[in-house]
Amino acid sequence: MKFMKLGTRHDTFYTEEATRSVISDVPSDLVIRINNINYLLHKFPLLPKCGLLQRLCSDTDDSSAITIELHDIPGGEEALELCAKYCYGITINLSAQNIVPAFCAAKFLRMTESVEKGNFVLKLEAFFNSCILEGWKDSIVTLQTTVRLTEWSENLGIIRKCINSIVEKILTPPPKVTWSYTYTRPGFKKSQQSVPKDWWTEDVSDLDIDLFRCIITAVRSTYMLPPQLIGEALHVYASRWLPDSTKTHPAQISVTQNEDTEKNRKILEAIVSMIPADRGSVSVSFLLRLLSIANYLGGASPITKTELVRRSGLQLEEATVTDLVFPSHSSFNQCSYDVDLVASVLESFLMLWRRQSPQPVENSQFIRSLKNIGKLIDSYLQVISRDKSLPVSRMVSLAEALPDIAREVHDDLYKAINIYLKEHPELSKEDRKRLCRHLDCQKLSPEVRAHAVKNERLPLRTVVQVLFFEHEKGSRATDQRMLNQETRRGKKTQISEEKISKMQDEQSTETIPEGSTRSSDHRKMKKQQESERKLPGGEEGSSGSKIDPKNIIQSRSRSDRGRDKCRDR
Repeated sequence: MKFMKLGTRHDTFYTEEATRSVISDVPSDLVIRINNINYLLHKFPLLPKCGLLQRLCSDTDDSSAITIELHDIPGGEEALELCAKYCYGITINLSAQNIVPAFCAAKFLRMTESVEKGNFVLKLEAFFNSCILEGWKDSIVTLQTTVRLTEWSENLGIIRKCINSIVEKILTPPPKVTWSYTYTRPGFKKSQQSVPKDWWTEDVSDLDIDLFRCIITAVRSTYMLPPQLIGEALHVYASRWLPDSTKTHPAQISVTQNEDTEKNRKILEAIVSMIPADRGSVSVSFLLRLLSIANYLGGASPITKTELVRRSGLQLEEATVTDLVFPSHSSFNQCSYDVDLVASVLESFLMLWRRQSPQPVENSQFIRSLKNIGKLIDSYLQVISRDKSLPVSRMVSLAEALPDIAREVHDDLYKAINIYLKEHPELSKEDRKRLCRHLDCQKLSPEVRAHAVKNERLPLRTVVQVLFFEHEKGSRATDQRMLNQETRRGKKTQISEEKISKMQDEQSTETIPEGSTRSSDHRKMKKQQESERKLPGGEEGSSGSKIDPKNIIQSRSRSDRGRDKCRDR
């Protein structure tokens, strides 16, 4: 951090009750009153450098003492003392911590070049432009100190110049970053690794939310950084300022209803409004955490909650079970988990899925997402089912919220139901039936069905359904084996007929020489046999009797032998 030292005299200011004075042999002739503090000073060192004091003392005699009230001086007593010490030549150290009040007070007192050459304002401007704005952390610290003097800082251009300096450095390519920055991520060592792309996020997170919004807005307007980097800056800021809703119990909510809670609501709503519209700019885990914080703080605007639910629903497929587990902060809900949060996000996704469902080709990705979310919700049900205070109605409503297409198998749903029944042994018969109503026994694996048959916690009706399906499945398997056997037999018979016919054709060709009269008779008989073989209905001739392939072969052999005997005679 840069410093500027002005003056050479030792500090001679001292305090006595509500009075600040300078050790001097000359009696004080100028009293400046700020709030409840009186400064006993002298006209000679101050008036030549302060145009405002010259004007206020112009109507008085030089020898008479005068009292001036400066309650509205920017920076208050500390800023006036810096200006007074400069006039006395007392040593002062200026840095990013105090340059803003000193600069504003010097402007207020009109310590400009028109009053005296090389005056205080000129020196402050030179230090601000050449040192403060050139430094990374100096610009951030200076910008943060403008919160107490916002109006003066804006009018003097301090805020604008600091923001421009910070944004310019943020947009610098990481390999060209040569200044010091804060980066405390686990596993990062500056001496061994290159500058990370999000090197600037931690330092910027020290700013007030309004100044942070100005920085992010200015960076986004350049379109030079990816949305994911903007999202990372928002994540770092939220981690820095917002409470962790996962570590706070509902009983502590009433204690936190104070100014800090109102400040946190403002930060939350500002962060949500700055999230880039691009999908994936922030993680679904971060969105769900913000939604949980909104429920914890209470009083967050409906627009903020609606936007978080919508964005979380769009990216719900990316979530893990850990991302969904948040404690309940509702005084009306005795559950340990915030099931309403998950139900609202799931409903948001399902609404989007229903709007897309008429386009089956374009909806294929949605179907895959729906199945992944089905697995996610079933795994979440297994976690919350261990909560002894979870009513069966919440369990059933969340389980039945998914459409049938979301679950190819019901094994995970069965596990969740079994855990709930185990943790709630006092459950009534009617509630057990409600809990198992959505369970499809046909979508259970053989191992799970075997477990369900022996599960005494299940209602009798569900066990009967599992047994019936097992019996029906066994009957279908037996019928299928018999059908496969018959099919194989039919194929073998067809192959035998074709093989015999082929052998007969080859035999006829060998025994009858070409060119003989019997060759034409043989061809006629062959055509007749082929026409008989092609009769509709399978194997019936004109007489209506079935054709036996063996009889045809035998008759054809006997006629051939008769012709051979006649030829021998």
